[in-house]
Amino acid sequence: MGQIIQAVSPRDISKDPAFKTPLMKAPDSSDGTQAHRLRGFIQSCQLIFHSDPENFFFERKNVLYSTSFLTGRTGKWIEPYLSNISNEDPSYLLNNWKFFLMQLFTLFGDPNEVRKA
Repeated sequence: MGQIIQAVSPRDISKDPAFKTPLMKAPDSSDGTQAHRLRGFIQSCQLIFHSDPENFFFERKNVLYSTSFLTGRTGKWIEPYLSNISNEDPSYLLNNWKFFLMQLFTLFGDPNEVRKA
């Protein structure tokens, strides 16, 4: 019986590669000139956050990751916030994903999006 158990026991797990999150395409940059593309940019970021929750557990990390893809007008808008990156106030834009999204859509989103839906 012992021989049968040895034969069927799982192989050495330490040799198996660890499970990895599938590589995701980085979001395209968002420069604020095409309001209709902003939602796609945010959805790309959120796909990455949801596919790797261990690395994107904190809102601040999500916001900072997203800001790394802001260029042009949106890049200019985020610069003053990044210069105060050490601000730890929970309501500060870089620490609050919902506030970041609200500001981004207010300033650069399609104002007619609700009417078009």
